[in-house]
Amino acid sequence: MKLIRWHNLDAYHNLAAEEHIFTSLDREQEYLLLWQNQNAVVVGRHQNTIEEINTTYVKEHGVQVVRRLSGGGAVYHDLGNLNYSFIVNAPMGVYNFRELCQPVADTLIRLGVNVEFAGRNDLVIDGKKISGSAQFIRRGRILHHGTLLFHSDLDQVSRVLAVKDDKIASKGVKSVRSRVTNICEHLPGMTVGAFQSHLEETLLDRNLTVYELSEPDVAAISSSRDSKYAT
Repeated sequence: MKLIRWHNLDAYHNLAAEEHIFTSLDREQEYLLLWQNQNAVVVGRHQNTIEEINTTYVKEHGVQVVRRLSGGGAVYHDLGNLNYSFIVNAPMGVYNFRELCQPVADTLIRLGVNVEFAGRNDLVIDGKKISGSAQFIRRGRILHHGTLLFHSDLDQVSRVLAVKDDKIASKGVKSVRSRVTNICEHLPGMTVGAFQSHLEETLLDRNLTVYELSEPDVAAISSSRDSKYAT
């Protein structure tokens, strides 16, 4: 597997990069992309953005809105989030969520954090969610991507996302904050950059090698960013 370090903070650019790696790079290879977005809402493939986000707040505060390839719910990203994308082959069209989340769990356990799997695709600490993931499958190729809450502004989540009244009534949801936690609360003094280094160390121990995108790849990503993802 090839590890791609990606330093762009623009959500449109990052989702374009993810798709390009998924569709256009060598299909015999498998890839891992680590990346961050600055103030963005990433919505699922089939979501109605008008229903899922607070459009007035998003426009007033310059929050990017971008649609990803996979399904699932809307999520808020900021520089307190660390995102990862595995692009792997699965000829039968199936790949276990937990297997691809395991390096993240192993890193946290090695750092002394009691992390557990919950449901099909979540990681939790003391019952509070720190990571969710989703998958997109096409012709035996799987894009598995997830987000890690490290020191994200959890109050901002409730400002940018529109939580429906019926969900609050049926589930008694008092706040998003009560159901999630930041990893930094369990690793005092550690930065998101230091945590990424620990994660990369775990991954490189599994025979990953670092891969650099070519200039034509970067140009194609920029084109897709402007023509598709920024629209």
